[in-house]
Amino acid sequence: MSHVVVPAEPLGRLSESWRHCVGTGRLNLALRADYQESLALVQRDIGFRYVRGHGLLSDDMGVHRVSGGETRYSFTYLDQVFDRFLELGIRPFVELGFMPTALASGEDTVFWWKGNITPPRDQAEWTALVRAVVAHLIDRYGLDEVRAWPIEVWNEPNLTHFWKDADQRAYFRLYETTARAIKDLDAGLQVGGPAISPGSDEWWAPFAEFVTSRDVPVDFVSRHAYTSGPAQHVPFGTYQELLPPRALLEQFEAPRRHLAGTALAGLPVHITEFNTSYRPDNPIHDTAYNAAYLAPVVAGGTELVDSYSYWTFCDVFEEENVPTSLFHGGFGLLTHRQLPKPTYHLYAFMARMGAHVLARGEDHLVCRDDDGRVTALAWQPVGGSEGGAAPERHTVRLSVPVRGERAFSRRERVNEHDGNAFAAWRELGRPRSPGARELAVLRDCARPAVEHRAHAVEGGRVLLDLALRRHEVTFVEVLPVRPEEHPGLDDRRLLGGSDDRLVGDLPGAGSSGVGLPGAGLPGPALPGVGPSGSVSS
Repeated sequence: MSHVVVPAEPLGRLSESWRHCVGTGRLNLALRADYQESLALVQRDIGFRYVRGHGLLSDDMGVHRVSGGETRYSFTYLDQVFDRFLELGIRPFVELGFMPTALASGEDTVFWWKGNITPPRDQAEWTALVRAVVAHLIDRYGLDEVRAWPIEVWNEPNLTHFWKDADQRAYFRLYETTARAIKDLDAGLQVGGPAISPGSDEWWAPFAEFVTSRDVPVDFVSRHAYTSGPAQHVPFGTYQELLPPRALLEQFEAPRRHLAGTALAGLPVHITEFNTSYRPDNPIHDTAYNAAYLAPVVAGGTELVDSYSYWTFCDVFEEENVPTSLFHGGFGLLTHRQLPKPTYHLYAFMARMGAHVLARGEDHLVCRDDDGRVTALAWQPVGGSEGGAAPERHTVRLSVPVRGERAFSRRERVNEHDGNAFAAWRELGRPRSPGARELAVLRDCARPAVEHRAHAVEGGRVLLDLALRRHEVTFVEVLPVRPEEHPGLDDRRLLGGSDDRLVGDLPGAGSSGVGLPGAGLPGPALPGVGPSGSVSS
């Protein structure tokens, strides 16, 4: 159990690097209604700033077209996708890839949808394509807007799955021609890379040496972070062991550590993909454990990098073919049909945290707004595959500073039972294609459990005694209360009334019922509320 007296003075502002960017399935999927409905919900509840996905230049987006020996650039689908992103308040974090078939030097592909991973057969034609795409974006959306869009060159070129033979020299050549083509259009455009996967930090030194020695433009560097081990395949699924959550934060720190002393030191660092598992069919993504595991990462990574992009915002995603079941271990914060997973709630809780950080710990983050609202995010620590089973309970005691004499607290919690559509789905018999009634039940079960109560503020503080259940993430907001007078009202006259929380002033009585028989007596015990105004489970 942790017992923390939260300071009244803030440590600083809460960085928004945690929601700077989020991942998506290939961009062609953004044309689908289910995808757009999911993104609208995510933007309403969380509000990411950028979205990044594969396949901008792949054949199913139709940008690079050849007919009768003539080349034409078509932006029919690209415009629909980017227009909708901007309508929903999210900007593209542009990833240039994969290779259009008509421009590819080979037939090697990745994923069920066959993204071509070979270098261009003609660098000049690739350069022309890049120029045409970026010039179109500037023409359509304006130079000032597109200057705000990071442009990343390719995806995980250190892996043979994503770049032919993981040829470093070929990637560096691609990066150089791409970066120069972009900067020739406008020096203020942002370009970067190398978007390498975990376990490939040996790429940093040669990348830094290459761009420095040849004076190649680079405005940011990017990397990915996952903590899962080798895949253990089962039919239509995968299981993997996990390192402790701290391993993700260590990966966030890696680019700056490896680039220290180079010309790239001090550049913005973007983790353009991160999650527990790198597989889109690992059930860990659907669980409350995933939310508890990532809570210290989402809350604690804010000062380490400029962004860390959760992979992905929804399960409309088809790398390993079309999913065969509603819950299938997909990356998404949301399932198909917009069912929130526990990790979705972690992000929605973060979106409601106050602007100023008061305290951080291994199981909590406490913030405050300028109007005095105090918010707390707390979680049960878990340790990955070697960490052993988490206990059934974990207690976090927070003494938080609150203005005034009275306060109101509201708590939401997500765990193995509450706010857990995956748990309810299993109890319903794991229906692969739930009907309307089952979906309605699952949607209800996906809502976090809610508790609330009033507090007396003692010595400028309220004690939050938070008993967390297994794999729980909980969110509490504490609001200062300014009681208003309601002459003539006395809630004790209501049938069944037994407390004075809403007692008004009667003629001849003091404010808030003081002096009335029974005034100030505690109300009935409420679920989740401990003694002395503490909030428990």
